[in-house]
Amino acid sequence: MYNDNIVGLLFLYFGVLTSSVRSKTASPDVAALNVMYSSMKSPSLLTGWKSSGGDPCGDSWEGIECSGSSVTEINLSDCGLTGSMGYQLSSLTSVTNFDLSRNNLKGDIPYQLPPNAVHIDLSNNDFTGGVPYSISQMTDLQYLYLGHNQLNNQLSDMFGKLSKLKELDLSYNSLSGNLPQSFKSLSSLRKLNLENNQFSGPIDVLSDLPLMDLNVENNQFTGWIPDNLKNINLETGGNSWSSGSAPPAPGGTKHHAHQHSKKNNDGKSFKGGVAIAAIALGILALIGFLIALLSRRKSSPSSHFLDEERLSQHRSFTPLASQELPQDLHPNISKDFTEPKPLDRSSSIEMKALQKSPSLRLKHPPPFKQSYDENEFANRLNSKRSNSIRTSSYSLADLQLATGNFSAGRLLGEGSIGRVYRAKYADGKVLAVKKLNSSLFQGGRLEEFSEIFSIISRLHHPNIAELVGYCSEQGHNMLIYEYFRNGSLHDFLHMSDDYSKPLTWNTRVRITLGTARALEYLHEVCSPSLVHKNIKSSNILLDTDLNPRLSDSGFATFHQRTSENRNAGYNAPECTKPSAYTLKSEVFSFGVVMLELLTGRMPFDSSKPKSEQCLAQWATPQLHDIDALGRMVDPALRGLYPPKSLSRFADIIALCVQSEPEFRPPMSEVVQALVRLVQRSSINMSKELGASRRLDDYDS
Repeated sequence: MYNDNIVGLLFLYFGVLTSSVRSKTASPDVAALNVMYSSMKSPSLLTGWKSSGGDPCGDSWEGIECSGSSVTEINLSDCGLTGSMGYQLSSLTSVTNFDLSRNNLKGDIPYQLPPNAVHIDLSNNDFTGGVPYSISQMTDLQYLYLGHNQLNNQLSDMFGKLSKLKELDLSYNSLSGNLPQSFKSLSSLRKLNLENNQFSGPIDVLSDLPLMDLNVENNQFTGWIPDNLKNINLETGGNSWSSGSAPPAPGGTKHHAHQHSKKNNDGKSFKGGVAIAAIALGILALIGFLIALLSRRKSSPSSHFLDEERLSQHRSFTPLASQELPQDLHPNISKDFTEPKPLDRSSSIEMKALQKSPSLRLKHPPPFKQSYDENEFANRLNSKRSNSIRTSSYSLADLQLATGNFSAGRLLGEGSIGRVYRAKYADGKVLAVKKLNSSLFQGGRLEEFSEIFSIISRLHHPNIAELVGYCSEQGHNMLIYEYFRNGSLHDFLHMSDDYSKPLTWNTRVRITLGTARALEYLHEVCSPSLVHKNIKSSNILLDTDLNPRLSDSGFATFHQRTSENRNAGYNAPECTKPSAYTLKSEVFSFGVVMLELLTGRMPFDSSKPKSEQCLAQWATPQLHDIDALGRMVDPALRGLYPPKSLSRFADIIALCVQSEPEFRPPMSEVVQALVRLVQRSSINMSKELGASRRLDDYDS
C-alpha cells in the first residue's frame, strides 16, 4: 500500500510537471502579445496580460485560447481597447481566429496579420489607411470583416490566392476606385458587403461568383447590373446605374448565355434580341477588320522603331554611383519568386519584340562563336519567368562603342562584383552599365547570371532602380540601367562643394520615406522576402526631383569573402559575418542612413575623436535628449527645420538602431511612423520637389 501511494504521488507530480511544461507558451507568441499589449493605450482592461514575459496559455490571459504551447485564438471583441495592435502579429503562426472588433483601435491596420488565420474580424474600429497587401498571401482565410472603419485608398489586386474566402465585409469605409480583377478568383465567396464606400466603375467582375448575398448600396458604381446577380439577395440602391437594356456580353461568356436564354423565353423581346445580335455581329466584324489592319501595320519594319527617349520616359530609375556593390541574396530565393501587380505597366514591352526590333538603334555584331549566346540566355530566362519582360538585349559591340571600350574615363564606380561605366550614345542618351567580374561565373556557375537577372527584372517599385537591359556575349555579363546625373545621397550629404545648397529638411524626410517604402517592398511584398544586404547612402540614388531610388537590389547571390568593414558604420551589432544579416539587420542599417540625414555625418569617420567615430554608437544615447539633439542636427540646415518633426524623426531612428534585433520594428511599421510624421508636421511632399536647391523657398 505504501509503495502504491508513492507511485501515485510520483505520477501526480510528473503529471503536473508535464502539464506545466506543455502550458508554457511559445516565446514568439509571448513576444507578439507583449508588443500588442504595449501598443494599446488601455491594456489594464485585459486580465492577466503583461508588457514583458508571462505565460498567456498557462496563466489564461483574457481572450486567449491555446493548443499546447501555441496561441490559436485571440478574441478581444468589445473590450474598450484603444491605441494600435502592434507590429509582431506575423509571429502568431498558429492563430486561426483573430477578433478585435467593436473597439476604438486607430491607425493603419498592421501590414502583417496572423499569416494562417481563417477568421479575421477588425470591424467597428477607427482604422485608417488601406487594406494591407499581405492579406494576398493568407490562403487559408475564409472570413474577413473590415467594415465600419475609416479605411481609404483603392483596393490592390490582392485576391488572386484567396480561393477559400467565403465572406468579405468592407462596408462603411471610404474605399474608392474600381473593383480589382482578382475578385474573379474568389471562387468560394458567398457574401460580399461593399455598401457605403466610394467604389466606382462596373461590377461585372462579380458576375460569375457563387454569391448569395451582395450589397453594393451607396457607392459610385456605373454600368449595368449583371443578370447573373439578379436572382440573389441583392442591394444596389444609391449608385449611378445605366438605364435601358445592357449591351450583349462577349460571345461565349456565362453572362451572355444567361441573357440570351432569358430573352428567348420572352416572345415580346425576341425580335429585339435578333436585332441586337445583328448589330453585335456587325460591330465584331468591324473590330476584327481593324485588328487585322493594325496587325499588318505592326508587322512592318517601321512600326518596330521606338524612340529611345520615349521608351525611357516612364522610367525614372538608375542604379549607379555606388562605390561598392552588394554581396549576398536571401538564401531561400527560388524560382517561385513572386511580385505584386505593377502600379502602371502601360509602357511594358515584350522581350521578344525588343530583341527583334532596332528600338534602341543598336547594331548586332558580326557572327562569332559564343560560349553562352544571346538566344540561349533568352531561352533560359523564358523558362524561369513570365512573358512580360520589360528589358532589352544590348549588343557587346554597341556597349563597347558607347563606353569608349570601357575606358577608365567612363568608370563610375568599382566594387566587389564588378565595375560600373557610363555609356553615352550619339543621340545624347546616357546609360549606366554594370560589368560583372568574369570570375563570378567560373566553375560551371554560368546560370547564375540568368538567375539574378530573372530576380532583378521582377522588382518593380517607384523607389527601386529598375533594369533597362542586359548583355551576355563572349563571356561578358552586363546589366544596363538608366543614369542619374544627381548621383547618390552620399554625394549630396558628404561630397557637396561650397557652391551646392544642402538638402532641406522636407527633402530629407521625403528621401527617408521613399527609401523605407522600397525596403518595405523588398521585405514584405516580395515573396520570398529579399534582403538587400548593402543598405547605405551611396546606394540611394536621387532623380531629377531628388526622389530616392534604391540601387543594387538583388545582388547578394554573389557572396564574396570580403572584410567585415565592407559596410563600416552601417552593420548591426549582430552582423559579424554576411550570413548573419537578416531583415532586422537591414532595419538597423536604414536607421544609420536616417542618422546621416539628421546629422550630416559619415557613418564611420576615423578623423573624429574615438568616441565619435561610429555614428550610431555616438548618436543613439542622445536621440531622446532635446538639447543634445539640437546640437547633433546637420549645421548645413542652418536651423531651418520644424523642432517637433526633428524629434519624431529621432524617435523613429531610436527604434531602428536598437541593439537587440527582436525589438526593431519591421519596415512596414517604420513606413507608417514616417507617414504619421509627415501628416503631423504638415510637410508638403509634392510641392517641395526640388526645393533643396533653393533654401529661400524653404517652408518651415
